[in-house]
Amino acid sequence: MISNTKGSIQSDIFSGLTVALALVPEAVAFSFVAGVSPIVGLYGAFMMCLITAIAGGRPGMISGATGAMAVVMVNLVREGNALGAEGAEAGLQYLFFTLLLVGIFQSLAGIFRLGKFIRMVPRSVMMGFVNGLAIVIFLSQLNMFKAQGLWLGGQPLMTMSGLVALTMGMLFIIPLIHKKAPAALIAIIAVSILVIFTKMDTATVLSFVQSNGGTGIQAGLPSFALPAVPFTWATLTFVAPYALILSAIGLIESLMTLNLIDELTQSHGHGNRECVAQGVANFTNGLFGGMGGCAMIGQSIINITSGGRGRLSGITAAIALLFFILFTSSYIEAVPIAALVGVMFIVVIKTFAWSTFNIINKVPKWDVAVIVLVTALTVMFDLAIAVLCGVILSALIFAWQNALRIRARKFIDERGNKHYQIYGPLFFASTTLFLSKFDVQNDPEEVIIDFEESRIMDQSAIEVINNLAESYHRLGKNVHLRHLSKDCIHLIKKAEKICDVNVLEDPDYFVSIDNYRKYRESL
Repeated sequence: MISNTKGSIQSDIFSGLTVALALVPEAVAFSFVAGVSPIVGLYGAFMMCLITAIAGGRPGMISGATGAMAVVMVNLVREGNALGAEGAEAGLQYLFFTLLLVGIFQSLAGIFRLGKFIRMVPRSVMMGFVNGLAIVIFLSQLNMFKAQGLWLGGQPLMTMSGLVALTMGMLFIIPLIHKKAPAALIAIIAVSILVIFTKMDTATVLSFVQSNGGTGIQAGLPSFALPAVPFTWATLTFVAPYALILSAIGLIESLMTLNLIDELTQSHGHGNRECVAQGVANFTNGLFGGMGGCAMIGQSIINITSGGRGRLSGITAAIALLFFILFTSSYIEAVPIAALVGVMFIVVIKTFAWSTFNIINKVPKWDVAVIVLVTALTVMFDLAIAVLCGVILSALIFAWQNALRIRARKFIDERGNKHYQIYGPLFFASTTLFLSKFDVQNDPEEVIIDFEESRIMDQSAIEVINNLAESYHRLGKNVHLRHLSKDCIHLIKKAEKICDVNVLEDPDYFVSIDNYRKYRESL
């Protein structure tokens, strides 16, 4: 658990600067994944970070260009390029237009308060999500140990590994010396100075950008421009599916990250406000030439572990990133990749839910299965698929376990009437087991079914009660239904016609106002 201190202006500024440095290689890498220019990725990181920091629902959470959305964008850009003239980069323009729709969809989700549905994500899914993202971050950093697609070896590998280890060591030692010191920022600067003055031959931000086909990170301010695409029905039908997918992925990752930061800092964010902020940020990206994005768990963890708690930390990160692009690109390009990899490895260690190994033998086996499934799907596919499958599996497990709880206590009273006292929830999954409790053929003429300890949950339960009443009626037997709620009595119209729903022997509970009035009039 990370300290829930409110932080300070100094901590927010230092943590924001650290995050800005970490945003550069991430934004560049994800822009290449999406098939767009590194500058587009950097612009996207700047605008996402700034707008969500100002207007978002979770102070201290960092947003930017992300891999989860980039893997969807690459197909959009590729298909968009095919629709335009050769060399026209039509795919990029279609991406900008898609981001406008993404912004609208996400903002509507917040306006209609759909962010609350993140509460339906079980704890086991959350743990799988965290573990999966930690593994994904770790694997992405391993790519930094490659040059021209080949793994480093010999002296380059030794140098890279040594610098990574040095960075990680400093991140462990500095907090022991001074708890409020910006450990990550100090480590990055120290390792950078070491590499520059000793003229070590190791990968830097500039060499990383150049190895991926870029020239550098220097650029001007983002400029306003409407997406240069034909505003036709064909364009809308082409981009709409991508917009829906990107909206869902962005919101799921952002809200899951928000919940994680809430838990780590023992504070509370506002999901619906974050949905609107994410939407506004992506819409702005579509108008000013950014690639869009969502919350970034790695950079968010860097921020809060560096002391960033307030909105100033995100604002500082965004402004610093823009400052890097405009004025100090040459200095940032000299930062060794190893220093940033070391910081991200610490993020992996702090992100992974190590408590998973302690609870394996203490929680139900189905919860362990969900954790493993979500972790694997996050690594193999993407976050949206992993969370969706995890929620569905958890819901099915919950339904099955509750279906087995339906029970019936049976006895015959002094009048010869048979009583069924029902216990447990009655819903679609428990209807078959519910019916198996009754012996329609051999029951006496008077049957009383008491639902005081049960709950009617859905239409399937209503229908099975109707069918049961019909089965007794066909044999000339009377059924009395006790303790049904008012909403149920209005739905069980079929049963109401063929059996006595209101039981006069129980004057303290009446399920129908009309029947109750008739009873009072008869007294």
